[in-house]
Amino acid sequence: MTTPDYLDRALTPEQRTADLLPRMTLEEKAGLLFHPQSELPSSVGFSVERADEVARGDVSGKLISHFNVLNGTSAVEVAAWTNRLQEWAADTRLGIPITFSSDPRNGYRSTPFTGQSIDELSKWPEPTGLGAIGDPDRAQEFGDTVRREFLAMGIRVYLGPMADLYTEPRWSRGFGTFGEDVRVVSELTRAFIAGLRGGPALGAGSVAAVLKHFPGGGPQKDGNDAVDSRFPDQVYPGGRQELHLQPFVDAIAGGVTQVMTYYGRPVGTDWEEVGFAFNAPVVRDLLRGRLGYRGIVMSDWNVVGTATIEGTTFGPNAYGVEDLTIEERLARAITNGIDQFGGDTLTEELTRVVRDGLVPEDRIDASVERLLLEKFRLGLFENRFVDLDHARAVGSDPDLAAKGVRAQTDAMVFLGGERPGTLPLPALTRVYAEGVDLSRTEHDFVPVDSPADADVALVQLDSPWQSDPGSPLGDYFRTGSLEFPEETVAHLRELAERLPVVLFVYLERPAVLTALAPTAAAIVGHFGASDQVIVDAVAGGAPFTATLPFDLPRSMAAVEASREDVPFDTADPLFLAGDGSVPYADAAVALSGTEPGE
Repeated sequence: MTTPDYLDRALTPEQRTADLLPRMTLEEKAGLLFHPQSELPSSVGFSVERADEVARGDVSGKLISHFNVLNGTSAVEVAAWTNRLQEWAADTRLGIPITFSSDPRNGYRSTPFTGQSIDELSKWPEPTGLGAIGDPDRAQEFGDTVRREFLAMGIRVYLGPMADLYTEPRWSRGFGTFGEDVRVVSELTRAFIAGLRGGPALGAGSVAAVLKHFPGGGPQKDGNDAVDSRFPDQVYPGGRQELHLQPFVDAIAGGVTQVMTYYGRPVGTDWEEVGFAFNAPVVRDLLRGRLGYRGIVMSDWNVVGTATIEGTTFGPNAYGVEDLTIEERLARAITNGIDQFGGDTLTEELTRVVRDGLVPEDRIDASVERLLLEKFRLGLFENRFVDLDHARAVGSDPDLAAKGVRAQTDAMVFLGGERPGTLPLPALTRVYAEGVDLSRTEHDFVPVDSPADADVALVQLDSPWQSDPGSPLGDYFRTGSLEFPEETVAHLRELAERLPVVLFVYLERPAVLTALAPTAAAIVGHFGASDQVIVDAVAGGAPFTATLPFDLPRSMAAVEASREDVPFDTADPLFLAGDGSVPYADAAVALSGTEPGE
C-alpha cells in the first residue's frame, strides 16, 4: 500500500497539508475546530475513570485533536497523560496527532481559569515582574525556559502571552500583562514569543504562542473582567483603541502564528457591540483585513457553548448574540474569520452548520488548512510522544529553577521608606515576621514570636481585594478596592509604634499604599516571590534594580475618576511607573521628596 504523502517527512508542511486535507471527512474537519480542556484527575471529584471517559470520548468519538491541559502536579504526570491521549489519537482513521496547550504553569497565582502552577517547575514572578525588570533578554529567557518545560510534558502551545496593556488598575487579570507602558509591553511580548519559538521560525523544537487578548483586553469597564458574564463591557472613554492594538501589530509583524480574541463587547466605538469573536469589524476587517493576519484565530473559552471546569459551569459568554442558536453563533464567528473555538466541543453542531448551508465547506477547509499546517510545522506527526524520564529530569532541573529564582529576586522594587538605612538587616537581627515563614528559610536572623522581643518586624501583604459572593467563578478573579482595610492599616501603625516595619507587598494589583507608607521603615514591591527570596532580599543578598511597571495610585477616588483605556491616568499617583532602583540611603527622598533629616 502506498504511504500517503502527509506521512512523508521529505515533503514540506505545505505539501503534506495539501495531501491530508482532501482525505478528511467533514466530521474529521469539525474535530480540528475545537480546543477544549483535557482535565487530569483532580481533588474535586474528577476521578481517573471519569477523566479517561471524557478524554476518550473527545479524542476517539468527536475526533478532537487540540486540548488545553488542566490539573497535574508534576511534569511526568502531565507527560504520561499527554502520551495516553496521543495513543488514542494514533488509533483514529488518519492518526492526526494532538496539539496540547496550557495556560501559564510557572506563576504564583494558580487558578483553573488563567493558569495552574506546577510547584516542581521553575517558579517565576508574574509577567508584571518581567515588566519590572524591563529587559527583553530576560523575557526571552523566560520564554525559552517555558519552551523546555512544555516540550518535556508534550505541550506544544502556550496560551499567551497577554499583550494587553494594564491601563485599568482594578483589572483582575492585569498581573498577566507586562505592565502599563505600551513600548515595554510590545518589546517583552515579542521577546517572550521568540523564546517560545526557540529559533527563527516555528519548528520541531518550538512551542507556539497564542497572542491574546485581541484587540486588547485591558480597558474593562470599572475593572470588572468580561470572563464574568455580569460584566460584558469593554470601554474606550479616552479613544485609545490604536494604543491597545500596538503590541498586537508588532507581534503579528514578528510572525506570531496564533491570536486569541477576548470575551468583551466594545461599547461606544465604531465596532459592533457584540463579543469580539462575533465582531466582523474587529476580526474580519481589522485583524484579517487591515493587519493582513493569515494565521490561526482562536476564540476565548466557551463563547458559544458551556463547559464544566473543576465543578464550575462556565459559559456561554456570547455577548450581544445570546439570542442566536449555537449553530448561528458558530456560523457568524467562522464567517468573520475565527478558525477555532476554545473550550467547546460542538462538533455535531458544526457539521450541521455546513450541511444546512450556513457556512460552505471550503470555508471550513481554510481553517483546517491553517490548523494542520501548524501541526506539521511543529513536527507533531513525527514526535507526538515524549520521554517520561526526560520529563522527570526537566521538571526538576536545578538550572531552570535557578533562573526563576533569579527573576523573582531581580523583579523586586525598592520604594523607599521612613527610616533610611533600615535595609539590609545585619546578621543576628531579631525578626518578628508576618506573612513570611522564617522557619522554612535559610538565614542568619534570630526569629522571635513577639514584637516585644524583636528589633524589626518583617511583614508581607498581598494587594487588597474583596470577596464577591455574586461571582459565578468564586474568588479566582480578585476585584474590589485597591485600598487596604482599616484593620490592616491600624495593625501596621501599632507595629510601627513599637519597632521598625519592613513591608513587602505582592503587587498582584496596583495597591494604594498611601495609608501604609508612613508606617514603613522600608517598602518593597514584588510580583511573586518565595519566602526565601524575600528573606534574602532583606539580608541584602542582591541589589534592588527593578522599577514599577505601572503607577501606584494615591487613592481609590483617583482610580474611579480615571479612564479605563488611558495609561498613567490616575491623578497624582503615590508612585510612578519607573520608580524604584533607589539606593538605601536615599529611601526617604524616594518616598517623601525630602532629604533625610530635613
